[in-house]
Amino acid sequence: MKKYIEQLHYITHDLETLSHVEQARIVCEAGGKWVQYRCLTKNDEELLSDINQIAAICDDWGATLIVTDHIHLKDKADIQGFHIEDMDADFLSIRAALGEAYTLGGSSNTVEGLMRLFRDGVDYAGFGPFAHTDTKPNSFPHLGLQGYAQAMIKLKELELELPVLAVGGVKLEDVDALMETGIFGIAVSSAINQAEDVEAAYLDFYQKLR
Repeated sequence: MKKYIEQLHYITHDLETLSHVEQARIVCEAGGKWVQYRCLTKNDEELLSDINQIAAICDDWGATLIVTDHIHLKDKADIQGFHIEDMDADFLSIRAALGEAYTLGGSSNTVEGLMRLFRDGVDYAGFGPFAHTDTKPNSFPHLGLQGYAQAMIKLKELELELPVLAVGGVKLEDVDALMETGIFGIAVSSAINQAEDVEAAYLDFYQKLR
């Protein structure tokens, strides 16, 4: 079952200045259609408090709510899907546990990883990091523009239709060149969340992709 995937994925982040709920509200009020709630620091009760509030905001504005990991919460809130960051996760089992109704995203740093995600039934892939990022520190090599271009050529050769989104250190000035590589879209956190004006920063990315 083919799912709707938005081109611009906004990812919330632990911030001292704005709560996850406030971040989601600002973005949805700016026209955002895809919110990925990424919080790995709270217990289930706190997570559900956030998720239920964000779900209500997303419902009001017609946005899709994706939760990073935490698939055990799937029946406890109005969640449309999950993004699993563990590149070695058993996606076949995760898909079986979720069923087809939920949108399922996965992360990869290699073309082989993208091929595996496609084979295992994910609906989209976050591919990165594009450049340095402090949002999710890791030791994976930066892909750069060439990494995306080569990956998209390979997927096309194999006739694998998988929406691939650039993630990790993507800035507004990178968008045009990244989209020219043939990727589907962009996932952004820091470039929006750490801007002086979060709404304006989101709108800049949104308008770039339109």
